[in-house]
Amino acid sequence: MNALTSLHIQNAKGQRRLAMLTAYDSGSAELLDSAGVDMLLVGDSLGMVVMGRQDTLSVRLEDVLHHCKAVCSSPRRALVVADMPFMSYEAGPQKALESAGRLFQEGGARAVKLEGGQEMLPQVRALVQAGIPVMAHIGLTPQRMAALGGFRVQGKSAQGAGRLVQDALVLQKAGCFAVVLECVPQELAAHITRELAIPTIGIGAGADCDGQVLVFHDVMGMTSGQPLRFVKRFAHLYPVMLEAAKAYVAEVREGAFPAAGHNVSMPEDAHEEFMKLYGGSRL
Repeated sequence: MNALTSLHIQNAKGQRRLAMLTAYDSGSAELLDSAGVDMLLVGDSLGMVVMGRQDTLSVRLEDVLHHCKAVCSSPRRALVVADMPFMSYEAGPQKALESAGRLFQEGGARAVKLEGGQEMLPQVRALVQAGIPVMAHIGLTPQRMAALGGFRVQGKSAQGAGRLVQDALVLQKAGCFAVVLECVPQELAAHITRELAIPTIGIGAGADCDGQVLVFHDVMGMTSGQPLRFVKRFAHLYPVMLEAAKAYVAEVREGAFPAAGHNVSMPEDAHEEFMKLYGGSRL
């Protein structure tokens, strides 16, 4: 198995499109790796889809570390990228280095993703200089939803679009190997993709990006609600899993499960000896 590196991802620009999905546990990581996914993102989205929170802001570095260890429990072909959660890097380069170092050394990640544009250049430069590959994330940045006024499309005005172009260019110059564009107009995403020498990974940013990323649970249809506009369900597992759970409950209550084929029996001579020794006593 030849593991992909950040350099492989960067060199894919103009050669092939890149597929990225979130993963939070060993089982889903193995499945997605076998499917040929290029990058597994241990995203702070786990706060919403795994932990049941309303946003990503309460996710701690320890939470991402816990799930990163699970995803990296076996060798992966895909590049494992770990999200740097809220307040694990904003305080400055030293804080960013400490957090990213733990994600690498303890978690097993081989790249990190952080949100923000030009204001994050000192952190990006420090990480890159330390040999830690950085994926940038601009546009809608969920960790800043309070300042952005909620989950809104970014870069709809000419001025806003211009700022995002500048963000992308300076982040590339600082050494980022790729940049996520979230919830930006497709025309803007196409322009940034043409301007950059590194891949763009879109989520709600149109088809002209060099790759796409979505949340595992959304792609598999593992939730009951309506998906966001930019999400495509490639399966709808929620009703299937619900019916399976209902069938299990029913069979347990009826005594139909476990059936004979699900049981393990003692050898007959051992059972006879056991009954002679203990058959009349209460264990």
